Amino acid sequence: MAHCRRPGRGLTLACATLTLLASGGEPGPGLLIRSARAETAPPPTAAPDAPPTGLPLVSGLPVTFAPLVRKVVPAVVNIAVTRDMDPASDRHLHVLPDVRGTPLERKFRERLRRHGEEMLGAGSGFIVDPSGVIVTNNHVVGDANNITVSLANGHELPARVLGSDDLTDIAVIKVESLTPLPFVRWGDSRHVQVGDWIMAAGNPFGLGSSVSAGIVSARGRDIGASPFDDFLQLDAPINPGNSGGPTFNMNGEVIAINTAIVSPTGGSVGIGFSIPSEIVIPVVEALRTQGRIDRGWLGVTLEDVDGQDGSRVVDLDKGGPAQKGGVRKGDFITTVGADRVENARTLIRVVAAAKPGTVLPLTVRRKAATVVLQVPIGARPADDGRDNDGDDQ
Repeated sequence: MAHCRRPGRGLTLACATLTLLASGGEPGPGLLIRSARAETAPPPTAAPDAPPTGLPLVSGLPVTFAPLVRKVVPAVVNIAVTRDMDPASDRHLHVLPDVRGTPLERKFRERLRRHGEEMLGAGSGFIVDPSGVIVTNNHVVGDANNITVSLANGHELPARVLGSDDLTDIAVIKVESLTPLPFVRWGDSRHVQVGDWIMAAGNPFGLGSSVSAGIVSARGRDIGASPFDDFLQLDAPINPGNSGGPTFNMNGEVIAINTAIVSPTGGSVGIGFSIPSEIVIPVVEALRTQGRIDRGWLGVTLEDVDGQDGSRVVDLDKGGPAQKGGVRKGDFITTVGADRVENARTLIRVVAAAKPGTVLPLTVRRKAATVVLQVPIGARPADDGRDNDGDDQ
């Protein structure tokens, strides 16, 4: 199966492949199959009597998600990235490896011939404005020229990229519609708690719109994808093709974007990651209005030292903002502006949020002395933070 993996992490981006799951045959390696028959076991020990505790800790569990699905799914879209091909020729038709030899192969070929295109990828997205503004993952659309959006009512519309951001893996695309489109509203991921119910929607394996439900398993996950990792971990099934789809709270508000999974097989094993809305919203607004993200940058390489406050500077970019502002190798940066620096990632995020050209006070510990420096913030280079093992800022 063709996977989209982030190097050395065992992570599969939930992007565009078509795969048959549970299609019959013998169980694969590593699967433990248990019989459904009853097994003899000692009688259970009765639990000791406990006084009543009043109201249950968990109540109001959903009997059905159907009302939520009806409310939000019309705004969830499927996204196909294609290139033109000769519809009379079968020679160059690309069929995804996991479809070959299955009943889906013929259907897949016929669909592509009808459209005269070769599919390069597929994913999901959601409409955030009735004018046709759609949010998805950057790795779904990339630098694509041919993007087709399939609405919930079956209509297909061409789309163009308004802007994309590789570091947060967020993209905004736009379709033109003669009538207002259904849309969803943002929720505040800062209010999301571990254990909250959520519903994920998308286009798994390119099969079409579907939903899955689960809970928030953890917050603040760093999976090594970028300096800005701060994922929600979900146990709702998220599979290839779900990338860019929304994660909803029980009010039908988008609190995250489905982005990545950990999987030894390429399919869901109950460990999925979504970008929280508190990160997504400002990026989306900037991409809608400017088409890009302007981030602050210091030009330092950092490392965290156990037992030490702040983050240590181990290298400086020649002529960079930090060097111009008087930062030296070996300095421990402990505060930036009014923000305390807990580690390198804290510093990176605080500086990135600053507008290039502003001057920020940096408090550094230099041997036994504490020094406050006035450092002009530069503009973060477009390729900074990728394909680098260090914490660069």
